[in-house]
Amino acid sequence: MRYLFLLNPTAGKRDCTAELAPAIQAAAQRAGIPPEKRKVVVTQYAGHARELAAEAAHTAQADGEPVRIWTAGGDGTFNEALTGAQGCSLAAVGCLPFGSGNDFLRTYGTREEFNDLDAQLAGGEVDIDLMQTDLGLSATICAAGLDAQVAYGIPQFRRIPFCGGEMAYALSIVRQLCGHIGRKVAFTIDGEELTVDCLMCAVCNGRTYGGGFYAVPEADPRDGLLDVLLVKKITRAQVPGLIGKYKAGRYKELPEYITHYRTDRLEIHSPTPTAVNLDGELKMETDISMSIAKEKVRFFYPKGLTW
Repeated sequence: MRYLFLLNPTAGKRDCTAELAPAIQAAAQRAGIPPEKRKVVVTQYAGHARELAAEAAHTAQADGEPVRIWTAGGDGTFNEALTGAQGCSLAAVGCLPFGSGNDFLRTYGTREEFNDLDAQLAGGEVDIDLMQTDLGLSATICAAGLDAQVAYGIPQFRRIPFCGGEMAYALSIVRQLCGHIGRKVAFTIDGEELTVDCLMCAVCNGRTYGGGFYAVPEADPRDGLLDVLLVKKITRAQVPGLIGKYKAGRYKELPEYITHYRTDRLEIHSPTPTAVNLDGELKMETDISMSIAKEKVRFFYPKGLTW
């Protein structure tokens, strides 16, 4: 088996590569992995992790030798590796959480558990779903409306000392509430068409996003379904109370404002361009379709976690 570690020097608030690279080599040596079977690469540009993961998966498929690929960065870097390795049964992708959010891993365990290199090297694998969208593949979330608008403002708040992912998310929410919120959006879900005066929409493959907002705590990336939350437009005064329950995964307590669907595909139609957040990548779109991707991907998790 081969072992590939992809380190993103721009993820998070500081470059992790100087301290992490020797720690990985030491852990690999403890695990008895020969030097010629392990490789540590620092990514050079956006999309580089996807290219390297695809190349490793292709090599594994060609020579029949499995490969395990880790990303050290955030959800965006991890998404790149997942999409690069998708469809190769001999390639599995893991995550070392060195980004600001790292929401995907919260579905499975804690940051501390995923930072245990010895446990990572001795861990197991499982097949998971990916979400296919017009913007590309997603492992965790595709959100539109207020959430995506909030995401635009997060980077400036993260530059503030001691302002991590969750705090930056909360501050950006406050800023967005000072402007226009909500719009009429058309949805097609399982063939049913509906129009909603919508505050935001979250299409979840994983359980958390936005630095730890548990939108749908029961979401399972292995069940072949997407969990969709449609949040109706409300007054500014109602937003703090709704967001508090939404963050804690208590959407069922707000049936008059939040509707939950489970589906394998849906479409969103907005009369004007709206912000769309795909695993932290932001674009302005009017129409977008989402479905469970046909091919699964192998996910590698630390030893000690249970399924």
